[in-house]
Amino acid sequence: MLQTKNIIATALIALAALVGRAQERLILLNEGTWQADNGRITYFEDGEIVSNRWFRDVNGSKLGDTPNDIIAVNDNLIAIAINWSNIIQFITPDGKAVAATEDVPNNRKLATDGNYVYVTSYGHECLVNGSYVDFTKGFVAKIDVSTFKVVDAVEVGYEPEGIAYYKGYLFVANSGGYAFQEGHEYETTVNIIDAATMQVVRTIDTYQINLYGKLSQSGQYLCISSPGDYYNVMAATIILDCDAVLNGVSNDDCFVKLDYASTYSCTTADGSFYVVGSRYSYIEGGYTFNYLTVDPVEVMETLGGSGYESSLPGTVLDDLKKMSSPYGIYVNPYTGYIYATDAGSFASMGKLYQWSPEGERLGTFGTYINPGHFLALKPDGYIGGIDEISADNNDESAPYYNLQGVCVTKPISGQLYIYKGKKIIYK
Repeated sequence: MLQTKNIIATALIALAALVGRAQERLILLNEGTWQADNGRITYFEDGEIVSNRWFRDVNGSKLGDTPNDIIAVNDNLIAIAINWSNIIQFITPDGKAVAATEDVPNNRKLATDGNYVYVTSYGHECLVNGSYVDFTKGFVAKIDVSTFKVVDAVEVGYEPEGIAYYKGYLFVANSGGYAFQEGHEYETTVNIIDAATMQVVRTIDTYQINLYGKLSQSGQYLCISSPGDYYNVMAATIILDCDAVLNGVSNDDCFVKLDYASTYSCTTADGSFYVVGSRYSYIEGGYTFNYLTVDPVEVMETLGGSGYESSLPGTVLDDLKKMSSPYGIYVNPYTGYIYATDAGSFASMGKLYQWSPEGERLGTFGTYINPGHFLALKPDGYIGGIDEISADNNDESAPYYNLQGVCVTKPISGQLYIYKGKKIIYK
């Protein structure tokens, strides 16, 4: 299953070619420099950087300090977590600011079910329904996008990071990342929260410390990064089976640990993960890198015996190895085009790289400081209304995506998906 599904890539390219309007539309978050209040948005369209200060162009104001996540809530709303400004900024797909939620300090990563936005926070206080609630550890806040107010929150582990929504539940990876300066240990757990009640219903112990960064999701599978402690505990990757967790499978049978770093990862057109891992060691005083394609199904079936290899399409692997500081990787879920960023010196202009689905390098573009978080917008004219079609479980001619652009390996009856360029209700 690790071989690239050329039929999928070919179909994506052919379908995109049928439409004459903009096909590649990408929002890229530039973190800027921490505490410098200089976060920016790059807007990329069809082989061209339209603007490296798109938010200011549209709204006449700054974005904020250190934006660190972006998701599509629905067809008309996008959420951006701006960490050091303590703001969840909401914009439309054309970049217009519509609201900002300021009640979630030290916010980190985002997930959504289309009606609510869920955000992790390192903070210890949150304004919920007009009253302040205190937490000993970190928490997850629930924001109603009809009012942009926090309506609920629940305590999880220390310094919670990545979060994913699956079948009515939230999967939250805890880092304990402040262990080096606060009186607690690194975390090793993933909390599972009932999104309706905002109660923790199960906790999975991965035995791997510091579960840090954004989660990549391919259907029931999550790719979770652990950078270790930068001294004696080496970086690793956790592949977690959400269905196994929800079905009550024993703790140790719900995940597999791979002895590779996954600092940056993304979901591919065929449901695998592309992984760029950097291991930093204070002892050795430098970085070592690994680059992988990971098939989560095979990894789980073989308990990590196979299902991953050091290969990426075309020239992507060689191009990544030539970068000064790889800072993100992404596959456009609508078209299959591949993107990555290079932060360079972390203090000056970064670069955006683009490849075709087969890995042919198409261009390199100047961005702003620390470009690292991606969101593809649907191509013009590419996705229409909802088509009431019956999707065949055995039809593998094209992948299914949810409305957040996450590849879904097991569609659920009655839910909306993007399939063969159309919105469908899966039956």
